[in-house]
Amino acid sequence: MKKVILDCDPGHDDAFAIMLAARHLEVLGITGIGGNCVIENVARNALKILELIGRPDIPVFKGHSRPLAVELVTAPQFHGKSGLDGPELPEPRTPVQNKHGVDFIVDTLRAVGDVTLIATGPLTNIAAALNKAPDIVPRIREIVIMGGSVSFGNWTPAAEFNIFVDPEAAYRVFNSPVHVKMCGLNLTRQCLIGPAEAERIRRIPTRTASVAAELLDFYMEACRKLIGSDGADLHDACAAAWVIDPGLIKGAAMRITVELRGEFTRGMTVCDYRHLRGEDPLRDIYHEAGTAPRGGEPNAEAGMELDRGRFLSLLYDTLAGYP
Repeated sequence: MKKVILDCDPGHDDAFAIMLAARHLEVLGITGIGGNCVIENVARNALKILELIGRPDIPVFKGHSRPLAVELVTAPQFHGKSGLDGPELPEPRTPVQNKHGVDFIVDTLRAVGDVTLIATGPLTNIAAALNKAPDIVPRIREIVIMGGSVSFGNWTPAAEFNIFVDPEAAYRVFNSPVHVKMCGLNLTRQCLIGPAEAERIRRIPTRTASVAAELLDFYMEACRKLIGSDGADLHDACAAAWVIDPGLIKGAAMRITVELRGEFTRGMTVCDYRHLRGEDPLRDIYHEAGTAPRGGEPNAEAGMELDRGRFLSLLYDTLAGYP
């Protein structure tokens, strides 16, 4: 079983990432980061989900409460005041660990090695760990993130939320020696969960599935009101799913960095796919996944195509297997 550390900011879609990872991967710990909501709520929400699924043994650590260089931006309009509005979940009995999340990442990698970092929030904790302890780099198997996009933004026209919140941290991670797999918006919008999928989950006879359906009810309604969507994208669950089942997502090797100074493009993930030809490279790239750029060595792999049926089967089976 693959060893992972999950760095997240729950968040409705983060909750589904936790559910997937905790059942199919060896989760060494969860580190929280200020993002969808403030750090206190992030840690509390992670503990609530772990207790729901019967995994209070997975330790939770508070990481950084804000980005490296700017003030924190949160998203209560999508996730509610608590960051996990919808179902009434009891206050967690399990305490947050005393150690700082960045120290946990560093100490764990030094002790264990060959660990995959799954990051589904702003990349502040990951960047801080790399800055604090460069010796951990060869001990990281890969970093799989939900963030960015090959093609478009959601928080601004050019920038996806997680990268926009802390672009300096994202720049550090993408420009580190570690291989990065990016589940960007171009990929995660392929896993839209609508009323039919939510109802299928509601019919699964487990407490976890019932709560998952309530989470989706709130999240889908927020997306309907705010952006007119027919459902909700489980963005963060894609990152966990890619680690669980690498064949579930087709990726393409690219050179990816982050724009830090553009007036209209700060936080944009700049993806070099100039090696592709044709009238519509973003269409053609789905059929040329894995092709290396001619203009420089790739530092990342961008998720391009999701096997949605396989993803849904993984999600349903996971929820059915919990208490």
